[in-house]
Amino acid sequence: MVQLAAHIAETPKLEHKGYNRGLILGLTMAESMLLLVFCLLLVAAALVTAERKKRYEAERALQVTEQKLAELKKDNFDATARVVELQARLGAGNLSPVDREKFEKEWRELISARQAVDRLQKSGVEMSELEKLAALRKVLNDNGIKLDAAPTEIKRLVTANAAAKSPHEWPPIINLSEAGGYYFRSGSAELTSEFQQKLGTSISDQIADNLSRYQVDVIEVIGHTDEQPLARTSSNLDKTFIDVLDSKLPITALEPADNAGLGLARAMAVANILKANPKLSQATVLPMSAAQLILPGDTVTAGQAGNVEARRRIEIRIRRRAQSLSP
Repeated sequence: MVQLAAHIAETPKLEHKGYNRGLILGLTMAESMLLLVFCLLLVAAALVTAERKKRYEAERALQVTEQKLAELKKDNFDATARVVELQARLGAGNLSPVDREKFEKEWRELISARQAVDRLQKSGVEMSELEKLAALRKVLNDNGIKLDAAPTEIKRLVTANAAAKSPHEWPPIINLSEAGGYYFRSGSAELTSEFQQKLGTSISDQIADNLSRYQVDVIEVIGHTDEQPLARTSSNLDKTFIDVLDSKLPITALEPADNAGLGLARAMAVANILKANPKLSQATVLPMSAAQLILPGDTVTAGQAGNVEARRRIEIRIRRRAQSLSP
């Protein structure tokens, strides 16, 4: 009795194991076969599509070839008709000496042209390319340019055209004003340590890059002031500015008595920093003064009294030396 109960308890387990036989990744054999057939159909469809694309491209190439062949046949037909006409005229025997000479000349030219066309076609040259070359040859002849000199002449014209366009590209103006923290104290031409550090690094790098890019060799440093009058009644610029430019005296040695002198002193302070930079050694640095005349934005002042920091600025312009502008 116990053995029978144990046998009955084990029977469902054996049936369950039998039911699981034939599964692949959770699919029955029938489902697996359907999936395989579907994959094969996808591959077959891709192969059919690729073959259909190749057939379309081949048919298209054949159509282009047939079109070109038809054009060549037409040209050949025209040439054959011309030959038949000439042969008929020759066979009539009623040509005058002048006509016979003309006929023989045309015959030789026709044969030479036919042979030349055959050689070009064998080398892969298309008739459309010959037409383009003929048009190019006509343009060269109209301008008095020999065919063998055409490459050199075209290169010369391209170079001349590029040179003619280049002067229209002008170098930029570098503004150093309150917007970047580069302004002067009222009545002073002294540079802050931060201003000097920027002039010797990033600003000099920017100027050197523009000198190379635009092929220029002159740096103009223009000092500006606001319209506050100076309290000093006499100036020593005439006696000291040479020594200041040569760095024999500090910028504080300059004592301007008006805004024109103060603008020049500020320009000299910046110019001395730029001249000392090795990257700018090949350029000429020219300090200049605009005094209180020019407002930011290149506008002439109509009178603006008061302490205006934005006007106590420096502008740097770069250009070519005057004699290098001559043609």
